[in-house]
Amino acid sequence: MDHREGDLDPADRAMLDYALKLTRTPQAMRRRDVEELRRHGFDDGAIHDVVQVTGLFAYYNRIADGLGIEGEPEWE
Repeated sequence: MDHREGDLDPADRAMLDYALKLTRTPQAMRRRDVEELRRHGFDDGAIHDVVQVTGLFAYYNRIADGLGIEGEPEWE
């Protein structure tokens, strides 16, 4: 599901917007992107966590893709 269409509170939507931009176009990140998170109540520690988790998932996905690791089987 597209997070922009989900029933999310504004802070969660801002966090996911930030993570998506960081994932897709990291070179386009600007100070205003961090300031937008701050406007939604994120402090430096929370912003750091968002960046760390986003980066770790990007890393893990590239490792899995690079090694040809199949995804987890779906749960029934």
